[in-house]
Amino acid sequence: MGSVLHFRDKVPVVVLGATGSVGQRFIELLAKHPWFEIISISASERSVGKQYKNAVNWLMPTPLPQDIGDMVITPCQPGMPRALVFSALDSHVAGDIESQFAQAGFLVVSNARNHRMQSDVPLLIPEINKDHLELLKLQSYMPGGIVTNPNCSTIGLALALKPLHDRFGVAAVHIVTMQAISGAGYPGVPSMDILDNVIPYINGEEHKIETEPLKILGKLENNHIEPASINISAQCNRVPVSDGHMASVSIKLKTKASRSELIEAWRGFTSEVYPMGLPLAPQQPIHYFEQENYPQPKLHRNLEKGMAVSIGRLRECSIMDFKFSLLSHNTLRGAAGGAVLCGELLLKTGRIFW
Repeated sequence: MGSVLHFRDKVPVVVLGATGSVGQRFIELLAKHPWFEIISISASERSVGKQYKNAVNWLMPTPLPQDIGDMVITPCQPGMPRALVFSALDSHVAGDIESQFAQAGFLVVSNARNHRMQSDVPLLIPEINKDHLELLKLQSYMPGGIVTNPNCSTIGLALALKPLHDRFGVAAVHIVTMQAISGAGYPGVPSMDILDNVIPYINGEEHKIETEPLKILGKLENNHIEPASINISAQCNRVPVSDGHMASVSIKLKTKASRSELIEAWRGFTSEVYPMGLPLAPQQPIHYFEQENYPQPKLHRNLEKGMAVSIGRLRECSIMDFKFSLLSHNTLRGAAGGAVLCGELLLKTGRIFW
């Protein structure tokens, strides 16, 4: 099996699907990461053999590092030295390719939906369910394996529900999302469709939001996840905002609670992984704002490197118990940043072997 990599060495990493918008976020986050070093960049066949700088339409706010730009894109095949793999592949191709890497002994952290709901695959939010990493022992890939990052809107919702579910129990949730255009990738939604408009449909999104939190908030018992007993109904909309998914959430609790008790639960929620020194772990995963017009994407999406969730406008609901507004950064907390945080946890807990 090999030995755990010492922290004095940087862990070699591979990025799959590196030319897309989430792939570029991976590159941006990993290029100067204190623990990880990019050794290979992979993308579709049309980009293979090109230098990354000539194949990518770089959209990130930071300049593309020259050494990364000079790297030659390789095929999405495991014919390379052992490394930690971050996958930003489209779901149409991700499933088979990620399995091939895992079978070849690579540990894969995937942002795609393909493996999320498999019984032996962790659907991981490090602050919530790091114990679910024990599922890796059930996979047949050792020393390889697959860990998945949840849907971008699921992550914000699950983080908001976690302290409430632990303390009071959550019986039912109704969520209406207002999701940023960056969630559709690049070039994404045509401008003539999204400008001066709201699109009340995102393919497959509602099902993910209604099912994924049940696994994330579920309990690991006898080598399987017992899903949380919560009824969730979701409606999803695409809105003309660049980054940051908003949501209006109504909840019904299993135990009666006051408004102040809910806010106390959110503000008192601490991360078990922040004291571990993970570079992307937010010190305060949940920020609650008393201002009546907060949170807002322009003001709050980048809190704590874009890794924190913002909540506001908690008030009583005449149909459920309470309702509130929720915001999370969809390409950082909800995609590449969340996946890199998962990779940091894998390394810190000794699950990366060579």
